[in-house]
Amino acid sequence: MRKIVAGEFVSLDGVMESPDQWHFPYWSDEMGEVVGSQMANADAMLLGRVTWQEFASYWPSQTEDEVPEAAHMNNTPKYVVSSTLDDVSGWQNSTLISGDVVSELRKLKDQPGGDLSIAGSATLVQSLLREGLLDELHLLVHPVTVGTGKRILGEKAGKVPLTLIESRSLPNGVMYLVYGPDRSATDGGITPAP
Repeated sequence: MRKIVAGEFVSLDGVMESPDQWHFPYWSDEMGEVVGSQMANADAMLLGRVTWQEFASYWPSQTEDEVPEAAHMNNTPKYVVSSTLDDVSGWQNSTLISGDVVSELRKLKDQPGGDLSIAGSATLVQSLLREGLLDELHLLVHPVTVGTGKRILGEKAGKVPLTLIESRSLPNGVMYLVYGPDRSATDGGITPAP
């Protein structure tokens, strides 16, 4: 069974929006190894509409000579979860998932293969947590507060007990934290958001 794994850059105050404005001073070889490992374990991407549109406006015009990750980003199958998009043909290897998203994602998880990786896509991550479909949440928590912006865990996630699977402090002060669902929670487990 495949896992759905989200890998996110997050500020200390929980903001994940616009990491291009605060993340790059903290980039390091160790962080590159973490991100590279997540990419190596995945054979498909799972993206929300906003992230897919942002990525689709950039990656198709990049070559591997310009950006080493371009081949991976462009050639990897992409599943786009959206209730408003009608067409995802603007970026190769993209497939739209709409309608009964939970059922479709369960079918994808039941297929053989590597992880289904998520980057960005806060609304999707929160929905997957709420539905019990997210298997791992990888956070690279940066030692900076941003103040405003979309947060990785907002009200839409509801109450979801998690358990710490791994933690590591990188030399640049970034904390690498991996959480999974706490299936042993005795307080009734997942509580949907109002």
